[in-house]
Amino acid sequence: MINFLDLQKVTQKYSEEIHHAIERVIDSGRYLQGIENEKFESNYAQYIGTKYSISCANGLDALIWIFRAYIEMGIMQPGDEIIVPANTYIASILAITENGLKPVLVEPDIETYQIDDSKIEIAITKRTRGILVVHLYGQCAYTDKIGEICKKYNLKLIEDNAQAHGCKFRGERTGSLGDAAGHSFYPGKNLGALGDAGAITTNDEKLAEIVRAVANYGSLKKYVFKYCGRNSRLDEIQAAVLDVKLKYLDEDVAIRKKIAKYYIENITNPLITVPVVNDWDAHVFHIFTIRSKRRDELQKYLNDNEVQTIIHYPIPPHKQECYKEWNMLSFPITEQIHDEELSLPMSPVLTRVEVESVVKVLNRFDYRE
Repeated sequence: MINFLDLQKVTQKYSEEIHHAIERVIDSGRYLQGIENEKFESNYAQYIGTKYSISCANGLDALIWIFRAYIEMGIMQPGDEIIVPANTYIASILAITENGLKPVLVEPDIETYQIDDSKIEIAITKRTRGILVVHLYGQCAYTDKIGEICKKYNLKLIEDNAQAHGCKFRGERTGSLGDAAGHSFYPGKNLGALGDAGAITTNDEKLAEIVRAVANYGSLKKYVFKYCGRNSRLDEIQAAVLDVKLKYLDEDVAIRKKIAKYYIENITNPLITVPVVNDWDAHVFHIFTIRSKRRDELQKYLNDNEVQTIIHYPIPPHKQECYKEWNMLSFPITEQIHDEELSLPMSPVLTRVEVESVVKVLNRFDYRE
């Protein structure tokens, strides 16, 4: 079986350095809020290109704390609206509703799968306070038009960078394009920990101070609590592991792009739609997604031929039970993507033989009507 993602092999690439890093933490006797967190935060901020990087427990928390900080700053209040793509992963929306804010769903572009910037302005009301762009599948969602809309309406621009570590927009990395960004280091991400992990990046000193506090019980000084916070700290082992893997992130992204280029140039089956890439700097291929009107049949066929695939995602947010008040809404483009999307094997440890095999199997899929 050609695995969708072989995390064991990914980790083995850096196993010696990772083992040394973990041993260093164990021997230090400091397992939380120590030098490993400080080092990773500093290196990650430098990599992204922001003044501040604040680590936390996971990517969902990272987004939650950004909106919480804006509420504490008086910039947002419960009931305010945040524009968000309709086809995102549920975490993007959970972060909004967790803070008592109202998500306003906007359809994506069918070719890029990113929020359609031509449909944003019509969704703005007097209660709109921000736009959450999601760099879905690893492709940059930011556009000049989105930046102009934020300036015109004085809106905060928040990035969900969970899937786009290393992605760029005209030389600047995603995670530095807006007012603040949430990052996930879930093990399967381009930059993945050995468990849950997350971070917030920003150039806003006040926001950085607040998110650091609310992720630590609401405290910046021991036993002094300014906010009603939670425990959302990144442990030292995960920080040490991430700092090792950060050094190789661009190298791994380059491998992903090489695989993606081969897929795009060699998948010729007319029943399969491959991604549209206009700027190779602006896509890091966390996920290589194809579409097919016979998606379920295609997935079974691939599995029968020893190729593992995953659907990202089978049910769109507005059809989930947890948001049943939206279940009668219609977002045709989003629903089409969720009905047709299939993710092929993609990782920096895929071999050339495996990639070629995936393509050969795909091109043999029976495309007779």
